[in-house]
Amino acid sequence: MAAFDYVAADAAGRTVSGSVTATDEAAARKALAKRQLAPLQLSPGRAGAIAATTSGKAGRLSPKALALTTRQLATLISVSPLEEALRNLMLQADRPNVRRVLEGVHAGVIEGRRLSDAMGQQGAAFPPLYRAMTAAGEQSGALQPILERLADGLERDEVVRGKVLTALVYPCVLAVVALGVIVAMMTYIVPKVVDQFDSMGQTLPLLTRLVIGLSDLMRDWGWLMALILAAVVAAGLIARRREAVRLRLDAWVLRLPLVGRLTRDLHGARMARTLSTMIAAGLPVLEGLTITARTVSNRALRRATEQMAEAVREGGGLSVAMRRAEVFPPILVYMTASGESSGRLEPMLERAADYLEREFSNFTAVMLSLLEPAIIVVMGGIVAVIVLSILLPILQINTLALG
Repeated sequence: MAAFDYVAADAAGRTVSGSVTATDEAAARKALAKRQLAPLQLSPGRAGAIAATTSGKAGRLSPKALALTTRQLATLISVSPLEEALRNLMLQADRPNVRRVLEGVHAGVIEGRRLSDAMGQQGAAFPPLYRAMTAAGEQSGALQPILERLADGLERDEVVRGKVLTALVYPCVLAVVALGVIVAMMTYIVPKVVDQFDSMGQTLPLLTRLVIGLSDLMRDWGWLMALILAAVVAAGLIARRREAVRLRLDAWVLRLPLVGRLTRDLHGARMARTLSTMIAAGLPVLEGLTITARTVSNRALRRATEQMAEAVREGGGLSVAMRRAEVFPPILVYMTASGESSGRLEPMLERAADYLEREFSNFTAVMLSLLEPAIIVVMGGIVAVIVLSILLPILQINTLALG
């Protein structure tokens, strides 16, 4: 089989382009005739080589690249055939890894595969949930709106991810810089000042002696403390690979006052959004829960989602399974129950996801506004104590001199 690129006129007289796979040029022309296309140009293409070189070897797409590609594909298939839309996306892709993925998908579609199957050949480029929803869109004939909803969800996730990074990175950088300043003062500035006091034979204030003792400890045994800290971190990372340890750790994270709430709200919003989209695509709730469970990184939430899927499989209601899990926000449980009783589960899940995401944004903004000054106040207090420990002996010497 060989691939042929073509430019043809369709039944309405419009010019279309794409590729077709056939044994020879005559068979390619017959294949185009079956599609009611009159070939204007026909030349050997590269699709066969692309399929051989890209299938299963494409790398993972970044969330931002996947969101952009999905949005572009949803827009293009609304005005052109899928094959042509993929071809245009492939030609305009700037990044090599994105181009390789699109080449593989395009080649799979040309060979007669469904879009979701062609995506499945690209390894980890498209997540399982993404492929399942694409397959549902193909089966229901609503591929374009499903891709639109997928793009909306991916773009929303990107916004949430950016807010999380903003909430965590800046305070961490601020804390690291402040700790660096404190360590520099304790290991370099304090010892030099202390040398000036030793020659005077005066009894130093208690605060100064405490700071000097801590400074000596950091200078003499700092390397050992760093090694111990590195060993503890390494042991924690190794232990975290064990499923039982990971489960207990993730369950502990959910009980934390702030981080636990953020984690529960994010997972609840993501699950509600996913289930709403899959119900709109015609997929059963059970399949949505099963696929969603595999994408959850927190082991405690993953187990709760799996237990929910098992309860639904046995004939139970979704809201009852959520309530039994005891890890989901109450508003999500209430709105799910309301949607089930009224027969409007999809819009209620969509509203719950909107509410949880809005609450997350507000909560993150408030916590971030409080965290930054808290770090500045704490670190400033530590620096003030160090400076005060240096000033007290100077004031003592001046008092003795004046007396």
